[in-house]
Amino acid sequence: MNSVLHQTSSPRSRRSLLKLGLASAAATAMVLPSLAIGARLASAEGGELRIGFQKGSANLLVLKAQGELENRLGEIGFEVTWTEFPSGPPLLEALNANAIDFGTTGAPPPIFAQAAGIDLVYAFATNASPRTQAVIVPANSPIESTADLAGKKVAVTKGSSANALLVRALRDGGLDWGDAEAVFLQPSDAKAAFEGGSVDAWTIWDPYYAAEEADSGARTIATDESVGSPNRSFYLASRSFISEHPDVIDLLQATLTETDGWADTHSAEVAKLISGETGIDEAVLLKVEERRVYGIEPMTAEIVADQQALADLFLEIGLIPDKLDILSATLLAPASV
Repeated sequence: MNSVLHQTSSPRSRRSLLKLGLASAAATAMVLPSLAIGARLASAEGGELRIGFQKGSANLLVLKAQGELENRLGEIGFEVTWTEFPSGPPLLEALNANAIDFGTTGAPPPIFAQAAGIDLVYAFATNASPRTQAVIVPANSPIESTADLAGKKVAVTKGSSANALLVRALRDGGLDWGDAEAVFLQPSDAKAAFEGGSVDAWTIWDPYYAAEEADSGARTIATDESVGSPNRSFYLASRSFISEHPDVIDLLQATLTETDGWADTHSAEVAKLISGETGIDEAVLLKVEERRVYGIEPMTAEIVADQQALADLFLEIGLIPDKLDILSATLLAPASV
């Protein structure tokens, strides 16, 4: 079966009633309103911002396609380079190796990275999107709920946001971690295992989730929404870059905020832009857009507490060896929490 998702090298729907027939050319040609760049930017000395992204990083993919960040950073002597990763864990390995400076992942990858000694900083967070990943089973599977996963093999990418969903979904079904066999695979290998029948279920995020629904008619048995998890992503930077170039991070955050505001009301154009960047079918991406929630939030005490609770859960079930201090990887002052 040919996949809708073209493999290359490299939730709450608020837009279901939006008109999807807007001219896509306008998206490509659109220029975001110019920002008033603060005085600190004038003192920037120039350099390079290396950004890591994934096929599911819609915010960054739109920003990349439109080229607005290059325009703004070019005014202060900064170049932008982009590198695609199959999932969050290898992206953060590249951050640790000083191959990139900035990127976005789901909530678990920075926890596993911090546990491995990677010195990263949570720069800011996304709004929660609890419908953009799921535990799925084949269309003809007898599995009807997460309770039925006992003794079954479930494909999942280790250390990913889907890993956190699987932990919570098993608990929601009255099972413990270990009652099902987690088969740790990257998305392309997991897809082959799922369609080949060597695993019974797959815990996966969009756009791979939507693509598999289209490809094989896979059924959903759990989402973050159904298990009460926010499914928030984070924008992460190396500590050295965020310390040396806070102006660049501020400009990046402001530009992403504008991009998110536009993308939230232009689903058709977003699908076309991302399709051009990734090779994924536009119809699949329109489904992704129906369940994605846009928006950026600063790192607040509540967000840090949620991330700490997830880290503590991973410690409890033995996925990380030691207790972490999430606050130490943020720019929040301890007194604010």
